[in-house]
Amino acid sequence: MLFNDTYQTITQTSEGIFRDKGSKFIAYAYPIKLEADVKEIVAKLRTEHPKARHFCWALRLSPDRNVFKLNDDGEPSGTAGRPILNSLLSADVTNILVVVVRYFGGTLLGVPGLINAYKSATVEALNATEIITKTVNDVYELEFDYLMMNDVMRVMKEEQLNIIKQSFDTYCSLTFEVRKANLNLVIKKLDKIEGLKITYLGTI
Repeated sequence: MLFNDTYQTITQTSEGIFRDKGSKFIAYAYPIKLEADVKEIVAKLRTEHPKARHFCWALRLSPDRNVFKLNDDGEPSGTAGRPILNSLLSADVTNILVVVVRYFGGTLLGVPGLINAYKSATVEALNATEIITKTVNDVYELEFDYLMMNDVMRVMKEEQLNIIKQSFDTYCSLTFEVRKANLNLVIKKLDKIEGLKITYLGTI
């Protein structure tokens, strides 16, 4: 199968520290799903570290790992965000943000020194957390008549599908996730239930 339906990520925040010539680099790794979360996280770190000089970061998003952003925050171009991102690429993790907070120690480290420091701090943070493998899942919503409930629930049970939310009234709706690899089989089974409305909501 060409499509790789698993990806690696972290489930909890962690931190790592690297020191060089008096400068201190504290890396914070966060599991995130949205780029919009970055602003708030960086703002919070700026409040917690008022004396720090730089807040450099990189992120990777989406199960296919093709969304990435980086920010050198005043460090020479390519010396901060890029080495942080390269560490994320090496570890093959996604849905992750790493922010490295730098306290300047008075001695310039030079380009190779900075690259090594940002990379090392990031690696420390990744080593401090558990990297887990998740499956790429599609989310669907089903709408159906109450009388079709047994047929729908039978498919959920047979395929061991994770139900995200459900509401059962005269007219019912149910949202579930299915691993991409099993999708065709599940849809085939659901298609056999007459009058069932299936809506694709997205991929997680």
